[in-house]
Amino acid sequence: MTEQLRDWLREQRWFAAKDQSLSGVEAVEQAQLAPGVTLALVQAQLAGAAHELYQLLLDTDRGVDGFDVLAQPACAHALLAAIESGGELQGRHGRFFFRRARGEGAVASVGPDEPVRPMGAEQSNSSVVFGERLALKVYRRLEPGINPELEMLRFLTAHGYPNIAPLHGWFEYEGEALAATLGVTQRYLVGGTDGWQLALEQIPRQPARFLAHLGALGEATARLHTVLASDAEDPAFSPRDPSSEFLNILRATLDDQLERLFGHLPEDPSLAPLAGLEQGVRQCIRIPNQGPIGGKSIRIHGDYHLGQTLHTQEGWTLLDFEGEPARPLNGRRQKRSPLRDVAGMLRSFSYANWAVKLKLGLEPPADFEVSARSAFLEAYLDSVDRTLLPTSQQHTLNLLATFELEKALYELQYELANRPDWVAIPVAGILRLVQESM
Repeated sequence: MTEQLRDWLREQRWFAAKDQSLSGVEAVEQAQLAPGVTLALVQAQLAGAAHELYQLLLDTDRGVDGFDVLAQPACAHALLAAIESGGELQGRHGRFFFRRARGEGAVASVGPDEPVRPMGAEQSNSSVVFGERLALKVYRRLEPGINPELEMLRFLTAHGYPNIAPLHGWFEYEGEALAATLGVTQRYLVGGTDGWQLALEQIPRQPARFLAHLGALGEATARLHTVLASDAEDPAFSPRDPSSEFLNILRATLDDQLERLFGHLPEDPSLAPLAGLEQGVRQCIRIPNQGPIGGKSIRIHGDYHLGQTLHTQEGWTLLDFEGEPARPLNGRRQKRSPLRDVAGMLRSFSYANWAVKLKLGLEPPADFEVSARSAFLEAYLDSVDRTLLPTSQQHTLNLLATFELEKALYELQYELANRPDWVAIPVAGILRLVQESM
């Protein structure tokens, strides 16, 4: 069974260490969730002394076919029922706790006969939907501490932020050597369109309509940052002045990215426009050499792009507050400039504009990316608490451009390794930043 589980685990999309040797697996904690269903924390032994911890729901009576039965209605309903009852389970080394959210926006309980279906393709986690009313997300790879998504949803709910799917409940583990968030459940929003899909549908056919939507998205983003910075009494969310090392670290990070790129510029026709442009790219880093530039460091979304949004008749809903999955959990909880979220969304507009041609074979309207950036950014700057941004408009724009450059350089490395046909997108973004800095 252990060897079969190891082979099965390696094949899962959410298994993070696919490039490493997996020597074995061990269930380090477990509790019976329902008859025949075990809630298990499984440790994957990697090369050397490294290891990763994963959450599984096992049906031990079914053998290898029973590895993770979350998608089975009986198992999913058992997990949801535990959350709604607010109980706990005793494990071998600790306890599993199930919590039901209360207050405004809470969703009525879902009955045991409601249909259950998987929600979309699995990424770093697994999600199921109950009767088109509730969505349950189970975190797969676990790290010690509260998951940023649960922390953010609880804070935003408590402070009245309207552009989220209301939190229904969550479950967590507390043991001798580990305390971790295991999953959350939220209201499922029926009839919404993923922001990325909305862009591909409307940019070539209804561009003016999509630009109006982007203005509303800029306002929702500004409200998000303003609310996240609104509680000086909560140490996890209270805004703080950027550290004196902030700009130096940012500059050093960009220097390293540029040295790796231009020191070994691949022989790729898509990269030809960047040849000899290292100095021009460095001129895009227009931040002071020393001294504060103002603004605040706050909790932010951390992985913000069109795919993390949903558009319904009521407006925009923001999704997936976990932060970048590749970053350690404590790094995702760090306070950073809200302009990082803005830069991520602006880069997303560039990708959407290009995807209209690359994926659909259609031509986007001329200068649409410029219009999209303007619609979003103007609405954002008009609505956000300006004390969160650098003290001058020019410093704000300079820092934003620097974050965009950082993002575009990351995208370039990613596309070179994974999607060579999309390399032109970050290249175009870098060239635009160079031209604007002249």
